Amino acid sequence: MGRVTADDWARAALEVLAEGGLRAIAVEAVAARLNVSKGSFYWHFTNRRALVDAALRLWESGTGAVIAEVEKITDPAQRLRTLLEIALGEPTAAAVSFWLISGADDPAAAEVARRVTDRRMGLMQSALRLLGRSEEEARARVVAGYGGYLGVAALVRIGAVDSAPATFTEQALAEMGVPVPGTDPA
Repeated sequence: MGRVTADDWARAALEVLAEGGLRAIAVEAVAARLNVSKGSFYWHFTNRRALVDAALRLWESGTGAVIAEVEKITDPAQRLRTLLEIALGEPTAAAVSFWLISGADDPAAAEVARRVTDRRMGLMQSALRLLGRSEEEARARVVAGYGGYLGVAALVRIGAVDSAPATFTEQALAEMGVPVPGTDPA
């Protein structure tokens, strides 16, 4: 590997986080993943906390970029479908979400998880409102849908399932009351 950047360290820290949570992020573990010495860490970070914060910023930024792209989709049903397909197609993102919510005792991680969750759920709720759902119904359906997403991430994490069922997107959309082609709307 060529010169390792701070972003390389942050990405590797996110991979470690996805596999074992915040506590698993150790300089030695991330250095081993990058196949570099622990000493190169100090060129970029003063301590482990700085690495964790950089990984959190990278995850939040990446998630924000995905949301910004999805927000450009004008059809609200397609917006929700695309968001679910992206979320389910990237198991690392689901694992990071799961671990950050599970690790809410870390105030910085909890705050980032809350901001990302609020943004994701806000996008979903807005789409449901455009599909004619009341504010209250949209919120309730989004909580159920997002809870299902995190539940699948938890099941994958503990090995109860290998991945989300192939029909998960369709089922989640139906549960949220989104018209699915070829079915009766809820």
